[in-house]
Amino acid sequence: MSAISKAAFARLPAYLNYLKSIPEENGPYVSATSIAAAMNLGDVQVRKDLAAVSGSGKPKVGYVLTTLISELEDYLGYHDVDDAVIVGAGKLGIALLEYSGFANYGLNILAAFDENRAVTGTTPDGKKILHMSLFDSFVRKTGVKMGILTVPAESAQQVCDRMIENGILAILNFAPVHLETPEGILVQDENMATALAALSTHLKERMQNV
Repeated sequence: MSAISKAAFARLPAYLNYLKSIPEENGPYVSATSIAAAMNLGDVQVRKDLAAVSGSGKPKVGYVLTTLISELEDYLGYHDVDDAVIVGAGKLGIALLEYSGFANYGLNILAAFDENRAVTGTTPDGKKILHMSLFDSFVRKTGVKMGILTVPAESAQQVCDRMIENGILAILNFAPVHLETPEGILVQDENMATALAALSTHLKERMQNV
């Protein structure tokens, strides 16, 4: 197996989703060529991406589908359960808290936190929404290392700092702001405004060519 770029790493979940969608009647094998065709990617790119994950591919045969799925899940850490907490119990925060599909990716959200006492309580699925006054002790007691930020931009840096002070090492940031963090802290930005702008631009370009 070889090193992998950030761009290639970002494609791995898409490969996994596609592989899991292949019907059983298609047989036990899958080729890089068929993956490339289905995902509108180049053969060379697919082979290079998968080379970082699997050494089981064989010329003229391809990969054993179930083996490749397992290798991707291992590489992405889906077999390892990571706990996380959410700060910001607005509509997005609650939607993430209640999304059961995270379990398929090895993520277990323990609770959400918010400054607004009116939103604290328990969701229908039994997930807890706690006041921020309990955040420090909860994070230290559970040892959770991942935080999800769904607060307004003006509060994001302060909450980020508080997460780090309590031992959180990885942050998924939905706030539309750049976070300043010390070395050793990983921040993954999920900027929906940028994503929507990209989609809108794509639609305009396609409509102009119709």
